[in-house]
Amino acid sequence: MNWLVYHFVSGQSFFSGGLLMIAAVLLAKGKRPIARRVAVLSFLFGAMAVVLSSTPLPYWSYGVLVLVTVVWIISRFRRTANRMISVSLVAVFVAAMAWEAAFHFLPAPAQQIADTPSLTIIGDSVTAGMGEKEAETWPKILARTHHVEVQDLSHIGETSASALKRIQDQTLTSSLVLIEIGGNDLLGSTSSAQFENDLDAMLKYLVKENRRLLMFELPLPPFFHEYGRIQRTLAARYDVALIPKRYFLDVLADDASTLDTIHLSQAGHQQMAETVWRIIEPMYQP
Repeated sequence: MNWLVYHFVSGQSFFSGGLLMIAAVLLAKGKRPIARRVAVLSFLFGAMAVVLSSTPLPYWSYGVLVLVTVVWIISRFRRTANRMISVSLVAVFVAAMAWEAAFHFLPAPAQQIADTPSLTIIGDSVTAGMGEKEAETWPKILARTHHVEVQDLSHIGETSASALKRIQDQTLTSSLVLIEIGGNDLLGSTSSAQFENDLDAMLKYLVKENRRLLMFELPLPPFFHEYGRIQRTLAARYDVALIPKRYFLDVLADDASTLDTIHLSQAGHQQMAETVWRIIEPMYQP
């Protein structure tokens, strides 16, 4: 995967963009023409990086960012810029980056779930594979190498709606459920409103006392903020632990790990198995 694509899809460009915006504020104070030109470039590239990062901040947060930024721009054109406006712009970007940073770290491990490691997996073709008979998918590798009792309910082409129908016909065997769903909704014909309804219904069905839910956060292409915002909102509502998108992208980043930049090769399945084990292992520690 190209490093620039990774930078944007992982959401890291939100931080680089925010730093560029702050740099623009500081450079704009300079009296030399070169400093002002660099400030303009820093502002343009920073704003572009923030927008294309598809960071799913709350609407009100983006509203504050836009409002303060516009006030700062107007003040520069009218030559009425003052320290308070500049400080305010820096402050809102620092606050927004601090807010977003929390979603780039794994949640604290829950208390020990069970003595014997077990896991129910709900996923699409990234987990189920592409139907290759010779392939050993990452759930099978996880079960074999780390002695985890795995119930694999993944299926090729799965969406949030079809996943709900599938699990309703099954008895879930583990108190820990890992959800790798949403890619086909995002890249297919599922609208954001329908995705919200489907994911809400699935999580509501899965929520149960003494059951822990984990969900991979979706890597987001530019202008797909809403899908990420829906995931975060519903995860908070149903106490689902979100796995930062970089964990998934770190597997896809190696060209040898994928068949087509998305679906996993055998090496990719091996890497994903180890990634998932690192995530769930602390939950089985006494």
